[in-house]
Amino acid sequence: MKNSEPEKVRRVVTGHNEKGQAVFISDQQFQPENIPSGDAAFSLLWTSPVLPADNNDDTDGRERDAGLTLKHGSVIRIVDMLPGGESPMHRTNSLDYGIVLSGSVELELDDNTTTVLNAGDICVQRGTIHLWRTLGDEPCRIVFVLTEALPYKHKGQPFPPVDV
Repeated sequence: MKNSEPEKVRRVVTGHNEKGQAVFISDQQFQPENIPSGDAAFSLLWTSPVLPADNNDDTDGRERDAGLTLKHGSVIRIVDMLPGGESPMHRTNSLDYGIVLSGSVELELDDNTTTVLNAGDICVQRGTIHLWRTLGDEPCRIVFVLTEALPYKHKGQPFPPVDV
């Protein structure tokens, strides 16, 4: 990121051993990776290529190729936004759960209405066009869980995704 490195993200993954008992599969820390604009960093934590997820798939979900969303599946990632950072207006065909861990962020919709989310606040994003803007002089860390969804239909016509 432009001014400072975001804190590492710790990921603990559970699974089963040959006896069918619950075990810890991994316990790792990851450094979030800067996105090309330099005003945020992403840390992909897990993906599932299908819903419902298949808990018999031993693939490390972090190793799958995933864009913002994963067709037919789900993605969880940490987003660290720098102070003054702003995403472009975008829409995904997904149902997104955004959980603000620290800092403050403004959510703006395509009609220019806004709301502020602070640490502990949760946003359920339902395929709307929007942008995120960091407020204050501290970074904002958000957990995003994205699951594929059918596009919203307005008067029978589906809204297309708008790339970030």
